This record gives sequence, structure tokens and C-alpha cells, in this order.
Amino acid sequence: MTVGEYIAKLKNNPMFMRNVTSWRVVPERAARYGAFPASLDPRVADVLRARGIERPYIHQSQAIEAALARRDFVVVTPTASGKTLCYNVPALDAILKDESARALYLFPTKALASDQASELYAMIEAMGADIKAYTYDGDTPASARTAIRQAGHVVVTNPDMLHQGILPHHAKWVKLFENLRYVVIDEIHAYRGVFGSNLANVIRRLKRICAFYGSSPTFICCSATIRNPKELAEAMTGREMLLIDENGAPAGERHVVFYNPPVVNAQLGIRAGSIPETRNIAAGLLKSGIQNIVFARARLTVEVLVRYLKDMVRDPLGNAGRVRGYRGGYLPSQRREIERELRAGNITTVVSTNALELGIDIGQLDACVLCGYPGTIASTWQQAGRAGRRGSTSLLIVVASSSPMDQYIINHPDYFFGQSPEQALINPDNLYILLNHVKCAAYELPFEEGEQFDGLEDTPELLGYLEDEHILRRVGGRYYWMAEEFPQAGINLRSASDQNFLIVDITDPKKHRVIGEMDRFTVPMLLHQYAIYMHEGTQYQVEKLDFDDKKGYVRRVNVGYYTDADLTTSLKVLDEFEQRPDGAWTRARGEVLVSSIVTVFKKIRFDTHENLGWGPVTLPELEMQTTACWWTLPDGLEQKYEREPLKNAMVGLAHLIRHIAPIDLMCAPQDINVVYHVKDPFTGKPTIYLYDSVPGGIGLSDRVFEMDRALLARAREMLADCPCPDGCPGCVGVTAGSGAKATLRRILDELLA
Repeated sequence: MTVGEYIAKLKNNPMFMRNVTSWRVVPERAARYGAFPASLDPRVADVLRARGIERPYIHQSQAIEAALARRDFVVVTPTASGKTLCYNVPALDAILKDESARALYLFPTKALASDQASELYAMIEAMGADIKAYTYDGDTPASARTAIRQAGHVVVTNPDMLHQGILPHHAKWVKLFENLRYVVIDEIHAYRGVFGSNLANVIRRLKRICAFYGSSPTFICCSATIRNPKELAEAMTGREMLLIDENGAPAGERHVVFYNPPVVNAQLGIRAGSIPETRNIAAGLLKSGIQNIVFARARLTVEVLVRYLKDMVRDPLGNAGRVRGYRGGYLPSQRREIERELRAGNITTVVSTNALELGIDIGQLDACVLCGYPGTIASTWQQAGRAGRRGSTSLLIVVASSSPMDQYIINHPDYFFGQSPEQALINPDNLYILLNHVKCAAYELPFEEGEQFDGLEDTPELLGYLEDEHILRRVGGRYYWMAEEFPQAGINLRSASDQNFLIVDITDPKKHRVIGEMDRFTVPMLLHQYAIYMHEGTQYQVEKLDFDDKKGYVRRVNVGYYTDADLTTSLKVLDEFEQRPDGAWTRARGEVLVSSIVTVFKKIRFDTHENLGWGPVTLPELEMQTTACWWTLPDGLEQKYEREPLKNAMVGLAHLIRHIAPIDLMCAPQDINVVYHVKDPFTGKPTIYLYDSVPGGIGLSDRVFEMDRALLARAREMLADCPCPDGCPGCVGVTAGSGAKATLRRILDELLA
């Protein structure tokens, strides 16, 4: 069945259509072309024509021209629009004209680096030129590393390797740094929050080393559609950037369907779950032979869906290779194999977290199903872009969960289609992050007295602090590294967590094997003792978690349930920066300490999702210092309302703010968190806290502090819009029948009066 026939079948299915809140058709878009610059080396143009590229798209033409003129720029176009050409062409042109020229390519993941390196190799081979391009990452054999350092014209790597393996050993990379012509930073929209803030400081260190060796590279940045690409690229590189956002690539017709699961209990306002509804939609595509990708927000959701769909297609020998899972935590070799099988068309359905959202070449799929709104408009379009060949029809179905954000988006399609995508926010000057990179920079090259780290005025104070701590030593007007440890090793660019935990399968007592990995903050939720860990639909029970050795030992089982843990979070104010009375309530901002601990886990049956029991979790508490803003509700609220309805209303307000703040902040939902206290120890009153989910904060809570009443007004609007009689998962959470909705509406009316 073709995707066009399947779309017609859906439109004629009344059971499906009664749950559709919006069906929009994004029309086909024709290609718009430019021309190759006259100064381009003819060998590059010839090889492109041999590959069927007679003329570049308009954005490719503008980008190549800017690069040849040594302008720093950022090119912003949708997925599969040919951004690779924007940096490969100028890099190859520079090396053909000057054998000593070098280029450095940075990709957020090894998979993407490997994928893009293959494209570059193919061009070089077709050209027959003596240009050496290499991937340099943790998987590069030691024997090849010396050759890459000495002779690599194009070094393809990731931020982690640049941070730990290249910059600290710059003396071995003299040829690269002396002749560095271009630095390419691809997929810059992926560098948000702590990862982006860290990378901006790695770039500061890179520029400092380039200046030491006498080079000043041109920066080429590429991004999928976000709201502030120029601002982000400038914050990332410290350079003024030219914005190229005139997309010339063609696109086929795309059908965008918003699907809201049916209400199964009108009194309690409970809808059918997004997981079983997604399973049914994906099953229809699978049976029709339409190659598709299903995106889910959580690892556990991916594994549950993989299990369901594999059970549908198992052959008599138990093989179900037409359905595969894909997420962080799978070993690199397994992920590469899945990518190859997708490109070859041997997989009909792949279920993934946002790990496949980036531009890895997985072939061209026909349909995309999102299990829950991804949290941002940018991510939705990025995931949608994984389906649809140029010129052919594609289908995107967004299946809403019961969260307030999902319900708002699914019931306000004009908001989704009318808004520009979100901002990617970074804070390179976050003291927690900055100090770590000043240490690394001092290890790489001594600081001169009075030198500023990429123009940072606070540099002398930071160097003085490190001198007082006996980390640096000042001799003859220079600050030298004097500590014993290697500072780069203690910094994880992607999170504030320590190194990953390995997951070891001990089913066969004679042969233990590593099957995956997991970051430290996820371990308490998914890898505690007796948890059911799921990997490509196969179930394993965690026999033992060794926190010190960072290993989880699992044994294969086959049980009819999966597990989910409850995370308890507490918050303590360390310092109040500012307080403003605001009508009936007070808002403030400051620094807080957030403690989180997992205490119990639940066993949940497949299919029915009923609770089969629980068990205790005994793991250490995790702590994080960050920034927050908070609302203190007015005096007398406790006297005015009974304790239980007031508590439920507070839960409902925290629930609403947690889910709708990302809409106004234009950030990902996981970037913030919200907690409430009916009687807060710091304020002594009912208080709701919103904090940045990043150590040290990245400025999101500060923006909420300045937003005044906008969040509370939107919360009241969502309460009024929700059709439930007295609370449901789509507005105040799961406190239906508790008086929460009515109490909260009265409180918000008073506060906003």
C-alpha cells in the first residue's frame, strides 16, 4: 500500500477521524537554485555535476559564497535540505588550492560524525584528489591517531573529543592549528542548556590555541529551524555571524494530523493512554508495509512499544527484525547496524527517542508517528523531517498524552502552526561551567597576567581564585597549572553527571557481556535492583547495581510486566537575590539546593497497565545547586480554604506551570522543573518553585521571574478551556473529584484580579 492510499484509508475511518483535532496539509515546495561561485575550483564543481548536482540550491550557493569570502555564517534550513554541501564544498576548495589548509568538523554525536565523514570520503574518492579526511573519536585505533595528527586535512570529531583528546595535546596537532581554515559546527540547535554552554567554552579554548599558533579560522554553523539561530551561533563562537535562512530545497506534500485519544471516563476526564493509541496507529502502518518511524519521549516508552510491535510480526522462529528500537544506551555497533538496515529498507518500523532526530542518514521513510508532543515546535518539525522523500507525500501523526502541554497544543493547532520555533538558550558565563574551562585553558596554555579569556572581564578574578586554591601558580607574570590532576577528565560536556554506568548481561554464567550504558541520573529510575530493564523489547531483571564500580548486572527474564520508579524531590533556598511584591502575592528569585531520591518502584502489567505491586529502592540521594524563581501566595489563604482542597489546588497549579512554562519560555520541558510546598520552610507560606534542571542554572527561571503574570493567566485560560467537570490529567493532574479545579479557579481569579 502506498502512503497516499493509506492516508485515504484513514480519512474514511470514522473511528480514527472522531479523535482528530486538526488535519493540515503542508503543500509541496519546488526547488530554487543559485549558482556555483566563479572562484570555485572546477574539480569540485565537476564532481558535484557527476553526482547529479548541476546547480546548488539558493541557500547552498549563498553559504559557499560566504565561506569562500571567509565570512562566519550560520545556515538554517529544514532536515534533508543539503546543508552538508555548505561546508564540504568550501573545505575541499581550500585544500585543493592550498595543500597545507586544514578543516575541523564538529558533530554532536559519533553516529552523525561517522555518517557525514562517509559522504565526504565519497566526494574525495570521486574527485581522485590526495585529500585525507579522518574521523577522530574514542573508537579511532591508536595506530591511526599519529597519521591523523600529522596528515589529516579534514578532522571529523565531536565536542567531547575536542575537549579531552585534541585541545589538551595541541603540541601534537601543530599542523592542524597553524593552518586551520574552517571550523564547522553542525546541528547547533542540539547544543542547548549545559551541553551548549560547555561547547561555547570549548570554542573559546580552541580560538585561544589557534591564536597562539597564528591562525584565525572561519566558523561555519548549521542548524535545523529554531527561533534564534544567529544569536545562538554568535554566543557559541563569539563572532558576528551572517544568517542564511532562505531554503531552496524541494519538499513533497506533508499531511500533519493531530490525534487526541478518546475520553474513556467522562466523570474523571481520563483519556485512553498515548502508548496503546500509538501502538495501534503504528500497527496499522506496519501491517500496510509503510516504512515508518515512531518517536517516544522516554526510553521506557520506546521499549514498551518495541515489545508490543515485535510481538505482532514474530515468525515461527521468534525473529522480529522488521521492528527495531533505537535510543541512547544501545552500544555503538548495534546503533550502526540499525542505521544500515534502515537505509537498506529491511526495517519497516523503528521506535526511537530523539536520538534519531539529528541528521543521520536513515534513508527516506514515508510516515512518522509521535507518541506525545516532543515538547518543542522545533523538535516536532525536526522529527517530522525524518519522513518524506523529496517530491513524495508523507504523513505525520502527533498522538497527544494527557499532560496539559500536549492538550494545549493538540487543541490549539493554530498556536502550533502560527508560532516560530523555540529558542535554544545557553549561558557560557555560568560560573559553574566557566571556572572548569578556565582550568582547562590554563592547563593547555599559561595565562598571561591581564589576559582575558575570550574578552571575559572577570578573568583576573577567576585566575586569582584558582591561585588561592593552589590550582594555578603565578610566576613571572604568567599563571601556570600546578595541580596534579588532568582537569579535562572531570568535566562531562553533556551533563553534570559522572561517567556512565555499564549494563552487563550475566544470563550465561560462562560469558558476561556488556549490552548497554546509562547516565548516572537515570540509573536510580531504571537500573535499581529488581528493576525490569528493557533492551530492544527483551526483558532483563537487574540482579545487582554496583554504584561504586558503576555497573549494573542483569539477567534475561520473560515476565508480563515492566517497572517504573517514583522520584521524590525536595528543595531548599540557599540565597534570595531579589523579591518583588506583585499584587496579592510575592515573587522572588535566588539560588536553591535540589535533592532527589528514588524510594519505591511499581510493577505495571503490559496491555492493561494496572499496578501489580511495589518494592523499595535503596540508593544514595543526588544533589544539585541551581537557580529558581518562586511565587509566595498571600496571607490568609490557609484560613480561606480547607487544607485538602488547598493542597490539591497547589498540586494542580504546580502541574499546570510545569507543563505550560516551556510554551512561553520556548524551551524543552526537561529544561525546568516545578515543586510546591503548602507550608514552605523558607517563606512560611504556600509557595511554588520553578527551577532550572541544570547545575548553576542557564537563565530560564530568571526569564520566568520577569514574565510577571503571563504564566498564571495562561494557567487560568487552560482551566477554563478544559471540558472536564472537576479536574483531569489534562489540567490539574489526577486529582479529579477533589475540588482542586474549582478551588484553583477561585484562587487564580483572586490573584489576577
